[in-house]
Amino acid sequence: MLTGLDFTPAPKAAPLHRMVTAQAGAEVRATLRNGEQLLLTMIIPILLLAGFSAMPLLDLGAGRRVDFLAPGVLALAIMSTAFTGQAIATGFERRYGVLKRLGATPLSRTGLLLAKTLAVIVVEVIQVAVITGVGLALGWRPQGSPLAALVLILLGTAAFSGLGLLMAGTLRAEATLAGANLVYLVLLGCGGVIFPLTVFPAAVEPVLELLPIAALTGGLRAVLTAGAALPVSSVAILAGWAAVSLLLAARTFRWE
Repeated sequence: MLTGLDFTPAPKAAPLHRMVTAQAGAEVRATLRNGEQLLLTMIIPILLLAGFSAMPLLDLGAGRRVDFLAPGVLALAIMSTAFTGQAIATGFERRYGVLKRLGATPLSRTGLLLAKTLAVIVVEVIQVAVITGVGLALGWRPQGSPLAALVLILLGTAAFSGLGLLMAGTLRAEATLAGANLVYLVLLGCGGVIFPLTVFPAAVEPVLELLPIAALTGGLRAVLTAGAALPVSSVAILAGWAAVSLLLAARTFRWE
């Protein structure tokens, strides 16, 4: 007869880090299996980089086009994953009741937001590797500190993730779909991704520089093309967007 063994049930939730990791893994698998998500997050940025680098469609001034375009396309890829793709996916998860079921589990609202952000980072690692490889093949030779670029990417991820979750957690799925795609196109055109902000009127340029995509693009371009130190202005703008958007998302996010 066995003695000293306690078989009393002890039901309790798993530690937060384990719940977040498990949910993040499910999010990553869902993203990589979705053809529309791959088109948005991977194929479109690569086509823009290859197309505009190879064809003289834009006057970008002195220097090689790929040196100007590669940092902007990296920023676009971050936005497409952290904001557009995440907002649309999460919005339809709300509509189909997926989030309602998650809300009945021990995973808290904050835990879900952390899991989604972690999943975005994993996908972005793949994006950065692929886009950097394409850029190098096209002749891009990045300069500057990889650590500084990493700081900018993480801040940009936090900012766009907060904005995407804020939209998905408050609007209907159809409105999120339309709004996320509209914002994507507007920021693509006005964020300095494909052409510099100097092409806009002088009165508008300071306003556009406050956009998160402009701050991320400008910061990556300063570090990776000009070899500059970590730009304080870009860090401040991205940190501000991240703090405000994530705080609002955590407070207003609805499971259904």
